[in-house]
Amino acid sequence: MDGLKGSPSRAAFHHRSGSGDRLPQARIIVVGNEKGGAGKSTIAVHLATALMHEGARVAVVDLDVRQQSTGHFFANRRAWTQANGAVLPQPMLIAGDEGVGVDEALGCDADFLLMDTPGADTALSRAAHQAADLIVTPMNDSFVDFDMLGVVDPVSLTVLRPSLYAETVWEARKTRAAQRGRSIDWVVLRNRLASVEPRNRKRVDDRLAALARRAGFRAIAGLRDRVIYRELFPFGLTVNDLSTKVRPVQVSLAHVAARQELRVLMSDLGLIELAAVG
Repeated sequence: MDGLKGSPSRAAFHHRSGSGDRLPQARIIVVGNEKGGAGKSTIAVHLATALMHEGARVAVVDLDVRQQSTGHFFANRRAWTQANGAVLPQPMLIAGDEGVGVDEALGCDADFLLMDTPGADTALSRAAHQAADLIVTPMNDSFVDFDMLGVVDPVSLTVLRPSLYAETVWEARKTRAAQRGRSIDWVVLRNRLASVEPRNRKRVDDRLAALARRAGFRAIAGLRDRVIYRELFPFGLTVNDLSTKVRPVQVSLAHVAARQELRVLMSDLGLIELAAVG
């Protein structure tokens, strides 16, 4: 499908009549982590484009109002496709600022609403987390990133307790359960994994498994640190967009592996099945 064209005005949003409250029409995916540099925007744009290629209508909100990496990606996507006469699915872009915030975005006419959040604790980010059906938290293969999820003993490396961001998600899940009677699925992605298997990865793996049982998330593999992801980003493209007519970079077998890697991620998140239903 071609997706939704153009930037929506306030008229593009609606709410169900009768209650006077805006209720979510779309399944809400929030990509969040209070640490910057974890790959949130990379994950967000890949999930959004993969869903669109599955035939889903996708709305995107970039709540990082300062950096706007996800917003810039999709602006570049529109510019590149228009300049090259390409036909690719486009999302509905929603301004994530005071003009159109989280509450107003919840009524968007789409199958999925994807919200990319800043690497900080903000009111917009908390509101997005509380509205989520699925929270996707990318983290690098490092105790630097793990520190936002759990506190470890500096001598034994035993997990002592959940940390700042885990507490934020815990509060969001309690609020969501109280308001709507169902909890939030929380998934932590081991993102940007290197091709080698260092000793540090085993240490992080073990602590992550222990914390998952306490904090209530599931940990899965994310996207490896591949050159192709960085090469395509400035064009507003992902590996799912590549074809004989869409090929701004040289294609290799590594790109086939990257496409399969994204397919596995979508399946592990349960999004392929949901997109088909939607």
